[in-house]
Amino acid sequence: QVQLVESGGGLVQPGGSLRLSCAASESLFRTMGWFYEIPGKQRELVAAITTDGTTDYADFVKGRFSISRDNTKNTVNLQMNNLRPEDTAVYYCNGPVTRWGDFYSPGRYWGQGTQVTVSS
Repeated sequence: QVQLVESGGGLVQPGGSLRLSCAASESLFRTMGWFYEIPGKQRELVAAITTDGTTDYADFVKGRFSISRDNTKNTVNLQMNNLRPEDTAVYYCNGPVTRWGDFYSPGRYWGQGTQVTVSS
């Protein structure tokens, strides 16, 4: 049973930055992702990264967020810059993520989630 543990969420003012980290108990899956969830809505992909470092982002975070991974430390990070109030959500680390064309399907392993609140 793979365990994913997120950290790094919190309260930040608009325009600020946060760095989320996800530590896996075993080797990372080929594709890892960060998803976000707003109350009443389905979890959606924020960013995904493959073993070779290929990345993909939701349109609303392109140019602001950056996903990275360290395969030796079994960690996946999400650098969030220029945060906006609409980025407020619970963020989840997930794997193994599957890509179906332009759609990403989450895998069976989720972290516990970390709250990100962007507010002045």
